[in-house]
Amino acid sequence: MKIAHVRERNGPAGSPWRLAAAVDGDAAAWLDIEIARRRLVAATPALAHDHVLFRQPLTTLDDMFARGLRVDALRDILESFVARDDDDAVLQAGDLRFGPPILRPPAFRDFYAFEQHVATMWKRRGGEIPENWYRLPVFYFSNTSEIRGPGEPVWAPRDSAELDFELEVGALVDTPAFNLTAERASEAIGGYFVLNDWSARDLQRDEMPVRMGPAKGKDFATSIGPWLVTPDEIADAWAPGATGPDLLMTAHVTDAAGHRTDVSNGRWSAARYAFGQMLSRASADVHIRPGEFLGSGTVGTGCLLEVGDATLGRWLEPGDTVTLSIDRLGTLTSPVVARPG
Repeated sequence: MKIAHVRERNGPAGSPWRLAAAVDGDAAAWLDIEIARRRLVAATPALAHDHVLFRQPLTTLDDMFARGLRVDALRDILESFVARDDDDAVLQAGDLRFGPPILRPPAFRDFYAFEQHVATMWKRRGGEIPENWYRLPVFYFSNTSEIRGPGEPVWAPRDSAELDFELEVGALVDTPAFNLTAERASEAIGGYFVLNDWSARDLQRDEMPVRMGPAKGKDFATSIGPWLVTPDEIADAWAPGATGPDLLMTAHVTDAAGHRTDVSNGRWSAARYAFGQMLSRASADVHIRPGEFLGSGTVGTGCLLEVGDATLGRWLEPGDTVTLSIDRLGTLTSPVVARPG
């Protein structure tokens, strides 16, 4: 399934997000989950007594998780729905705005899983990858108050002139997790999405020598979307023993004049650690809550700091549009604007 939060593009300002699922897996048409739920209950009232899924309105994934429901529960509605002619429950993608796959995440842990990117970062500092990196997945906590959805603008934070993107995979946890093994942890992931871990490289450069991890160089924006893709949608691309499916990850930047520069070209399968391993470490002695998400870390070639000199030749600036794509997960586009006054 593909699950999204949507609003009508020309709807009233401040309209609430609605939960939708792609019809037949095609992102061109989307089923309004709440309309479908009401229709199914009207046809079979016993559903409201037999299953918690049908007892209350289904508004957002956040609210579903608070009621103890997992992403896969929506399959019962999607597979039972039969569309009518000119059905008001079926929405066309061109008429919609898409929001973040999770609206109010309790926490975001960003890992560091791609060796090519890690090696390049250490080489820039005149060193080699620490032995510890090969033994355990490491992460930092980022800010969840500045989550952006598809198409939402991003700007360089105060006192920064070196805005960069980072191409990553995001994984959403949809059930409580505590002290899980890597095998069990992978079962706690409800789906995946494209993630842009924006960075202010000049602020980051000032902060990192203190060895407290990223702070203002990272906390100003994280873009996620365009929707959540459940694990079954990518299972056939996952070779036995692999740390990730063999899916292409790319990024390009389009400037204000419409000139496109291809920047990134990597593969999810190049990760050293699988998300099950990452979540297992995150859940050690810690209660992970539904709605928290993990980032994979930047894929090799996945940022300007790594390959910008050979591609764009500068940092991002107002008027640019950053487009990140991962096969089967979709395309996440973000305009860069001037910092609001």
